[in-house]
Amino acid sequence: MSGDNSQNDSQIDANFRANDSHKHKKDKEHRHKEHKKDKDREKSKHNNSEHKDPSEKKHKDKHKDGEKHREKDGEKHRERDGEKHREKDGEKHKEKDGEKHREKDGEKHKDGEKHRDKDGEKRKDGDKHKEKHRDKEKRKEEKLKSSSDGAKIKKENGFSSPLHIKDEPEDDAYTLSPKEQNKALKRSRDDDDSDYKPKKIKTEDIKKTKKRKQEDEPDVKPKTTKGKPKGQEVEGKRKKVKKEEEEKWKWWEEERHTDGVKWKFLEHKGPVFAPPYEPLPENVKFYYDGKAVKLSPKAEEVATFFAKMLDHEYTTKDIFRKNFFKDWKKEMTSEERALLSNLSKCDFNEMSQYFKAQSEARKQMTKEDKQKIKEENERLVQEYGFCIMDNHKERIANFRIEPPGLFRGRGNHPKMGKLKKRIMPEDIIINCSKDSKVPAAPPGHKWKEVRHDNKVTWLVSWTENIQGSIKYIMLNPSSRIKGEKDWQKYETARRLKKCVEKIRNTYREDWKSKEMKARQRSVALYFIDKLALRAGNEKEEGETADTVGCCSLRVEHIKLYPEMDGQEYVVEFDFPGKDSIRYYNKVPVEKRVFKNLQLFMENKQPEDDLFDRLNTTILNKHLQDLMDGLTAKVFRTYNASITLQQQLSELTNADDNIAAKILSYNRANRAVAILCNHQRAPPKTFEKSMMNLQTKIDAKKDQLADARRELKSAKADAKVKRDEKTKKLVESKKKAVQRIEEQLMKLEVQATDREENKQIALGTSKLNYLDPRISVAWCKKFGVPIEKIYNKTQREKFAWAIDMAEEDYEF
Repeated sequence: MSGDNSQNDSQIDANFRANDSHKHKKDKEHRHKEHKKDKDREKSKHNNSEHKDPSEKKHKDKHKDGEKHREKDGEKHRERDGEKHREKDGEKHKEKDGEKHREKDGEKHKDGEKHRDKDGEKRKDGDKHKEKHRDKEKRKEEKLKSSSDGAKIKKENGFSSPLHIKDEPEDDAYTLSPKEQNKALKRSRDDDDSDYKPKKIKTEDIKKTKKRKQEDEPDVKPKTTKGKPKGQEVEGKRKKVKKEEEEKWKWWEEERHTDGVKWKFLEHKGPVFAPPYEPLPENVKFYYDGKAVKLSPKAEEVATFFAKMLDHEYTTKDIFRKNFFKDWKKEMTSEERALLSNLSKCDFNEMSQYFKAQSEARKQMTKEDKQKIKEENERLVQEYGFCIMDNHKERIANFRIEPPGLFRGRGNHPKMGKLKKRIMPEDIIINCSKDSKVPAAPPGHKWKEVRHDNKVTWLVSWTENIQGSIKYIMLNPSSRIKGEKDWQKYETARRLKKCVEKIRNTYREDWKSKEMKARQRSVALYFIDKLALRAGNEKEEGETADTVGCCSLRVEHIKLYPEMDGQEYVVEFDFPGKDSIRYYNKVPVEKRVFKNLQLFMENKQPEDDLFDRLNTTILNKHLQDLMDGLTAKVFRTYNASITLQQQLSELTNADDNIAAKILSYNRANRAVAILCNHQRAPPKTFEKSMMNLQTKIDAKKDQLADARRELKSAKADAKVKRDEKTKKLVESKKKAVQRIEEQLMKLEVQATDREENKQIALGTSKLNYLDPRISVAWCKKFGVPIEKIYNKTQREKFAWAIDMAEEDYEF
């Protein structure tokens, strides 16, 4: 440290001689140098005497602001030194010497710890300190001058080198900027801390010295709290969450559009088309009758569709193979059609293996490659997955056009295997507002049509080639349009509740009507009400699968039993319902209904219609006359929702834990799913998952047995020893047993739930037929987290219900 000061002194003196060589002689320079060193030692003594003097503590208490204390001490030294220099060297050196010593003193006060360590063994008489206090008022006047000098020292290569400073300005002509005042204040507080803690000075090492040097740098802030960045980050996250909450559009609190208007402004980017076909590598070959055949690009693309499904059950069905081969030939060249005459001689195995290898390669991709794909998908979502509707950003459900492939259909669809052609921009109809920017078609293409129809909710539409049905790109289920539609659907079902008894009395009266049409209509309505059957639609033969509803039931679909299993007037239903899912049910009915069914079946063949004087058009018109907006689906929605509410009321026990309450909810939901015939095939992994769950249950039972034995042993010890330690041990063992019992119960409830719902699809009724406000109210009433009933996507879909429903809501 002393070496640094001596080197610094020699550097300062050299600069001094270089600047003033034309004014001073060599002997005066030597004398001035010796005098200055003496003054340095005196000032160091003075610093140490200040810390030893008890009066200094009082002085510090009065001046806790470190900036004032430093400025006053610096001013005292500079004034005293300046007076002595003027006496010895005359007025000629007054200005230069004053500047020199002020810069030197400024450096000393920055590194006050260094000077105290260097000259701590020397002391100065306390009289100078008393004299300093007597002259305090006089020196306040020059306070700002000394501050301006001390603030202009800059570090260069680890040394303090003086800058060229102009003549001192007048007192009223200079003030510190706010930035400089803040920096000076921080430095003074650091100095005060070290002054107040002399014990730390004795134990300082090289690292702390370096730290103080960094603190002296004007732009460094070493005392930043470690937790501050983390706090700022948390605060930023809170702000972000808060912003997202603020941005959430509570459309249900706003007025709805009237006169069938769905929106006033709509802008979007259009659809994303399927990527173009990439030809197979040269080494992947197609064989016909054992010989390799090079297919044309169009024929090869259709062949790959079949190759990808080679291991699927569909490719073994005759109707699938027949339809595929017929449409494939349409894409072949004339030479290929002449050569490929029998599908059984076609070998797609090499193609199939190639696609399996590609699938496996995708599974083995690196994280980096998967991340790239994910980022590209996110980019597409951000660009095409949102639209602007009425000044709000809304999510689009399916913005990608379905790629070409082979039609599968549901059940034994007569058109399975036919080619679904590639959809081109020329097939697309765009719907947006007139004042919006129309999405641009891909280069070299144009849209089929651009519409501005604000009374429909779709954004894009096209007609598919298999059944001629219109396909749409719509908004996400969480959007305002979809939410309003759901809300309206459940409100209509609630209106039905008010008049359902009147409607039931009406169709009961019609069972005795003299008009056969009225009788058939009333019996069909009874089935729709009691069994939640779908109305059924007229279908063209050969165009769709043979699925039926209430109005399209045939004689072969029901059997009548005057008595069965101890019940009278039982009707057995057995027919393919929606999506070719079998509906099978045995239901006891009222006597008049049973007699009417016998009448409707007289003199009819099995393939004849049961309700030969009724169709869905006639039924729906009658329902509209009974209540505005009433349809067969409203009956299904009403019966599903009211059943859920009744079942929840019967099954839920307020004293049960969360797991037991959720089981009660799922049982109520299952009753609705059975009513609506929402069935499913058992999952492929069902048996394996149940075995894993049973293994967990067995392990938990063993754990419970061990815990009970330990509890019994602890109780026996407690009876003998009767001390606090054994009592505490018994309590802890009791808690352990209770905890394991709860865990075991949860696992057993989970196993029961899975087994009961093996062939029941709970999701369909939960999302489409059950008023979500019933579930939300139940959760709030019984303290069940909504997250246990609805996942994130479902909570977004039903945000309106979650916001408005209270625990006392009733359907």
